[in-house]
Amino acid sequence: MAAFTLLSGLSLPALAHSPLAGDGQERLVAWLTLLLLGLLWATYMIGARRIRPRRWQAWLFHGTALLCLATLLGPLDDWAKTGTAAHMTQHMLLMGVIAPLWVVSRPLPQLVSASRTLTPVLWGPLLQLVRYPLLCACLHAIAIWFWHMPRFYMAAVENPWWHLLEHASFLLTAGLFWWSVFQGASRRAPWALLAVLFTLMHTGFLGAILSFAGQPLYGEARDLADQQLAGLIMWVPGAIPYLLATAWVGYRWWQRMLWRMA
Repeated sequence: MAAFTLLSGLSLPALAHSPLAGDGQERLVAWLTLLLLGLLWATYMIGARRIRPRRWQAWLFHGTALLCLATLLGPLDDWAKTGTAAHMTQHMLLMGVIAPLWVVSRPLPQLVSASRTLTPVLWGPLLQLVRYPLLCACLHAIAIWFWHMPRFYMAAVENPWWHLLEHASFLLTAGLFWWSVFQGASRRAPWALLAVLFTLMHTGFLGAILSFAGQPLYGEARDLADQQLAGLIMWVPGAIPYLLATAWVGYRWWQRMLWRMA
């Protein structure tokens, strides 16, 4: 309960001038987003009473929830409507920071414990899917490229429901991708390494397209320099999580090879 109070208190400044204060459909979608995040948090807390996580894991989960709340419902979401760079920053936070941090916090035992009735329907298929890192990377790539095509990018900017679907697909596919990379068995390290390198390459390629395009790709009202900055955000700082993951998976693979040679 104390953690919830802390999370709520720290969230208030982030929600100032957020979509929660908007009008019509935007406000409805914002409150639905808040409800879904609250449901996830409540599920984790219920499960944590049954299976206690380590203290650092719990604080990491709560801190990441706060970051997700600020990213989706804070001022950044409002800036993303008119700024391509802000929109890209929001995307990279969801896919390259929030999703892997949630995976590292290892919330699955708590989530499963609190939602046992959903295990055959939800957790079972997901546990099977994350056994295939390259498949998860391909699903994540489809989501990335789909939502960065001009037509669907602008649909997400102009329609709050499409925007919600965009964010949900980024978080879900990124979560599966990072889960398959970080929590997979060591014997699947070569496939995990290939999945990370594949993701690093195609996101870098997309960043390069945005950086070197000679005209705005998302409507003439969008500033070209802002689009180029968005490409650089995806290309340079956006690559850091994948480079770190490459080093970690490569180290795991090397350790397994040494163990087999011993």
